[in-house]
Amino acid sequence: MSGGALTRARLAAYSALALPLAMAALPIYVHVPKYYADDLGLSLAAVGAILLGARLLDAIQDPLLGWLSDRSASATGGRNRYVLAAVPLLALGVLAVFNPPAASGNTLGLWLAASLVVVYLGFSMATISYFAIGAALSTDYHQRTRVTATRGALGVIGVLIAAALPDLLAGKHGAGEGLRLFSLLYVPILLVGAGLMLFGSPLPPVAVTEPTDRPDLRTSLLRPLRNPGFRWLLGVFAISGVASAIPATLILFYVQDVLQQPQLNAIFLGLYFVFGALGMPLWVAASRRVGKKIAWLFGMGMSVVAFIGAYLLGAGDTLEFGIVCAVSGIAYGAELALPPSILADIIDRDDAAPAPRPEGAYFGLWQLTEKLNLALAAGIALPLLGALGYRPGTEQSPMGRLSLIYAAVPCLLKIVAVVVLWLAPVERRDWTPSAVPGASQP
Repeated sequence: MSGGALTRARLAAYSALALPLAMAALPIYVHVPKYYADDLGLSLAAVGAILLGARLLDAIQDPLLGWLSDRSASATGGRNRYVLAAVPLLALGVLAVFNPPAASGNTLGLWLAASLVVVYLGFSMATISYFAIGAALSTDYHQRTRVTATRGALGVIGVLIAAALPDLLAGKHGAGEGLRLFSLLYVPILLVGAGLMLFGSPLPPVAVTEPTDRPDLRTSLLRPLRNPGFRWLLGVFAISGVASAIPATLILFYVQDVLQQPQLNAIFLGLYFVFGALGMPLWVAASRRVGKKIAWLFGMGMSVVAFIGAYLLGAGDTLEFGIVCAVSGIAYGAELALPPSILADIIDRDDAAPAPRPEGAYFGLWQLTEKLNLALAAGIALPLLGALGYRPGTEQSPMGRLSLIYAAVPCLLKIVAVVVLWLAPVERRDWTPSAVPGASQP
């Protein structure tokens, strides 16, 4: 670890990998179902079952991958070798998903299943070790927020590129060709991002230990959960994450049936992510001035205001919803920048942890929770809408069933998250009352 300042060049080099990692996630979630069902003829039932199985495996494997990452940190080469091993898996998986053979039925289904297993394995391997490396870059309270905010901003840019590039590349040849070309361009972008991170960023020093000193699987999985600060933080992250994931799950329905402006989907999503990236410096400055916990509370408050506004909108309120997207996008920046920075502080306070510190175990559980948030959001929102009698294309009034689930439920969840965060001992001042925000030691 380093307690000193990180130069902009080295911080940018570390953050570069966030862009291709974010680029990989969106097409897999958004384009794969339609591409394999509509373009390639695989049944919707088969596509749904394959995606469900692959995503469950992806979530379950995260704690194990965190443990393996911690074991790699105990050897010469550290977590960087683990990222290096993940990159070809991720590249191969993306290429395989969007370049399937001329097959159908079971053969095509097996290809999709195997491709998704490879791409999820590579993505999770890289992400967990990458985040663990970021947590170890500096012991300085404020430098950590610079790390997470810069990484988050590059990730948002990656999402924007991934949202636009397949359609731009498709041209007159169709969506399938656009996705194929996207996968070919993705590989060099991934290699450049990984190369900059591995060779241009500050590398945490490696604590070489004997194999018998390395954490076993049970210790690795339980160690973070024995940390009360982590348990509090994980609870807040789960509640707030579900609150944010419900609107993400339902936004296309909301724009179609409440605003009745489906042609503006791309503009609204673009506003959200652009303001998410633009808001990163705001949260770095706010955390420096009032601390990370208070800054995150402000971010959640902005989300509540945005959700209330969305609940009150109706057909044709495009300008107002554009403002909602901008405000909620800025609040989204707080979710990207501040919780991982607080987590790095909590890991550093884990005095009972073995050396090297088990950052991989912490981020393995963190990634598992993030993926469960998405699953819970869909599992809560869609059945609730069905139980209330909502059918896509039928909602005609503001403050109706769709608005209730899209905006009011997340608003209530965010308020609960605010209360839990207010009570949670996750800020440095909760551990050392004499500490002041400007100090360099946690």
